[in-house]
Amino acid sequence: MARIAGVSIPEQKKVKIAVTYIYGIGQHKALELLDTLGIDPEVRVKDLTEVDLNRLRDVIEKNEKVEGKLRQVVSMNVKRLKEINCYRGVRHKQGLPVRGQRTKTNARTKRGKRINVGSGRKKATAKT
Repeated sequence: MARIAGVSIPEQKKVKIAVTYIYGIGQHKALELLDTLGIDPEVRVKDLTEVDLNRLRDVIEKNEKVEGKLRQVVSMNVKRLKEINCYRGVRHKQGLPVRGQRTKTNARTKRGKRINVGSGRKKATAKT
């Protein structure tokens, strides 16, 4: 398996898909990178030459923020929002949706499993 930026990319997939396994590279950026390097996006990773793989590895590691560096930047941004107590930071702290989604219904992944609560009334005892 080829390793780029510390990630093993699958050899049986096409290059345009395999590169997206790296955190921070989507389909659009993958196609841009392959276009600048002159690599055919439809070719499989196992069919790439070692020279092409090295060129791709160098461009990604030098020019793009990916994997650990990008995760660090994102976490620092969230931490900054929490520290200044802005609305988005408060929503992050509370574990609620940040981008304006409704929470009365939906938002199950953020709010947790639904719990049904009865009326609080005791059930009538059975006749004796």
